[in-house]
Amino acid sequence: MTQPELSVVVPVFNERDNVTPLVEEITAALRGKIAFEIIYIDDHSRDDTLTVLKALKATHPELRVLHHVSQSGQSTAVRSGVKAARAPWIATLDGDGQNDPADIPRLLAARTAADPAVKLFAGWRVDRRDSGSKRWASKWANAIRARMLRDDTPDTGCGIKLFERAAFLDLPYFDHMHRYLPALMQRAGWQTLSVPVNHRHRTSGVSKYTNLGRALVGIRDLRGMAWLIARSKRTVVEER
Repeated sequence: MTQPELSVVVPVFNERDNVTPLVEEITAALRGKIAFEIIYIDDHSRDDTLTVLKALKATHPELRVLHHVSQSGQSTAVRSGVKAARAPWIATLDGDGQNDPADIPRLLAARTAADPAVKLFAGWRVDRRDSGSKRWASKWANAIRARMLRDDTPDTGCGIKLFERAAFLDLPYFDHMHRYLPALMQRAGWQTLSVPVNHRHRTSGVSKYTNLGRALVGIRDLRGMAWLIARSKRTVVEER
């Protein structure tokens, strides 16, 4: 197989009905445009998501399937995929189909036009297709996060992102870190850029998060992120 220039990482848990259409959309968006691989990480699904994924490998040679032997969460799944990736750049998508793979070329175009110091291109859902309560909760969460972390990112929770693999693997790892990638990248000394992207209604399956659950975890994580930023030190290293 040709060495990929891009690895598309998709974490999933109980998304059997969303797997096939999303894999087909990813291949349609990228085939003939860039050498790529698709890495699905099944986070120990209780349905037959893994069976569907393994069957798709016969018709989609770009597809690789990883499986967690115990459920570990979205951040761990993303990190497992990034560690296994063979490309220097990573695109992530949520497995529920709400992110549009057709936006990946848009992020790649933004990378081409950007300063090399930009290591993360974050999707910005300017027209959210979630319930009113979810949009309200996300609006307040983003406002609180922006006030505390000053990461200048309007939509840090969007699942579609493009980032450099080496820069990601240099970040501190913790559960739910995927919600704070812009702030973590900036803490490491890199620049980030938000790019408007499409957002779609979920057509199958159910959300794995509740507004209350996000809020309770988010309060603790925000305090931890603020501590990390306050305690960080960076310097230029010269070999003499």
